[in-house]
Formats: sequence, C-alpha cells, structure tokens
Amino acid sequence: MNHPALAKMLDRYDRRDPGSAQQALREILQEVALLGLWRCKFFEHAAFYGGTALRLLHGLDRFSEDLDFSLLTSRPAFDWTAPLDSIKREIRSFGFDVSVDKIGKKVVTPIQSAFLKVETRRELLRIRVGESMVGEVPLGRLLTIKLEADTNPPSGFDTETRYLAQPLPFAVRVFQLPDLFAGKMHAVLCRGWKSRVKGRDWYDWAWYAGHHPEVHLVHLEKRMVQSGHWPSSRRLDEQAFRRLARERIETVSLTQARREVEPFVKDAGSLAVWSKEFFLDVLQRTKVI
Repeated sequence: MNHPALAKMLDRYDRRDPGSAQQALREILQEVALLGLWRCKFFEHAAFYGGTALRLLHGLDRFSEDLDFSLLTSRPAFDWTAPLDSIKREIRSFGFDVSVDKIGKKVVTPIQSAFLKVETRRELLRIRVGESMVGEVPLGRLLTIKLEADTNPPSGFDTETRYLAQPLPFAVRVFQLPDLFAGKMHAVLCRGWKSRVKGRDWYDWAWYAGHHPEVHLVHLEKRMVQSGHWPSSRRLDEQAFRRLARERIETVSLTQARREVEPFVKDAGSLAVWSKEFFLDVLQRTKVI
C-alpha cells in the first residue's frame, strides 16, 4: 500500500481478525467511491441515503454493505456509465484493482443498480493485512459493493451537504436525518423479505430513537404511497403510524432479526435486550414531525 491516505484510513480499524479486516477494506472502498462520485459532480443531482450514509456521516455503530442514492427529481433516463467510470478511475488511482458492472433487469423498475467488485485476498494484501489472516479468506472470494439509484424518488424530503475528511476532504449531499429516518421506517414497516427479516432495519430504528428520534411523517407517507402500502386518498397521521408500528412489532420474528444483524455489529451481546417490550419502548421514544 503506497498511498499515505489509505494508511491513515486503515488506522481507524481493528484488524486482528479476517472479518474486521474485510469490513475495513469495504469501508475504504466505499469512501473512495464516494470521492469519485463527488469528482464527477454526481451530488449536484443526487443524494446519499440508507445505512451506509448513516454510518459514514452520522456514526452508526454497525457495518453496512451498499451505497444507496436518490436522484433529486425523477429522471428515468439516468445511466450509471459516467459515474461508474469516475468511481473506477478514483479507486484505481489508490492502487486497487476493481471491476464495475451495471445490472440489467428483466423487469423495468425505477431502481438502477451496479456492482463494484474486488478480489478480497489480493486487496487485503495490498492494504498490508497480515498474510496469516488473509490465508483464512477463501480463494477467489469477491468483495462486492452494490450501488443503487432511485430514479423516481418520492417527494417530501430535504437534503444537506456534509463532509468526509478521508481519503481527502470532499462534500456529499445527503438526506437530512428526519428523512433518513423516514426511509428506515418505510423499510421496517413495508420491506418484504418473504420469510426473512432484515434485522439491520430494526437495529437502525433503535439507534435513531436513541440518537436522532424525529421521523418526517410526510416523507414516510410519500414512500408508503409510492410502494403501495398506504392509500393516496388518506393522510398518514401519528395515530396511524403508531398503530402500524405496533402491529409490525407484534408480528416480527426478533430471533430472525437478531440472527441477521449479528455479523454487522461488534458486540452481539447488545442484541440480548431485544424483545417486543423493548421495541414498544423504541416506538414510544420515536417522535414524529
């Protein structure tokens, strides 16, 4: 690893086990990818949101995998080609060997997706993780980062500019916290994973309630109307929101939720408190604006 900025970024992580080292590699690549997007002026017409935005810009204490973006206005013709070219140039300028792939879909949706991929063992060696730990990573394993852009965003959100200091100072447009929270509550209330539960949504809900408890109800309503989970003829008021949240708490499998989120948290013991009573308390601490 020759670039001094990468050495400083790596110093933030505990690299004593292969899992932590891979998370360090993932987050370094995420930040360099965001730098590439800033250079091509992507944030003039798009905003960052989701779990990775919450972690990198607001200190969420769990790891996150994907990079999620929303265009500021509807733009069905959006294409990832130019932003991906900028990301690829940026990541390669730091010495990484990355490939990028746009995802073609059989069904047309407003979400445009792409993948960044690196060979995990090779890039761990590049950032000088110990060979003994690298040897525990299976040969040929790819580290992938999914990028998604919502080309037909629901209205009712506001954005702000925040800054990252590494690998060098740059600016990122991001949803404001009440709208980030609204997006998370949409996932909690409406995400369909067949029989699976995405525990990361529930972990983030508890984090929001303890750190930034205000959820923007208008934006949540717009998201729910767009996804077909709320009628456009009715207003989503606080009473309805709390009723829907209580119903979700009563039906969710918290055992599955804990199991899903465990790989993304440093202390799985912190999940022991999870119960229906705990999340009813989380709901009580959640404020609507």
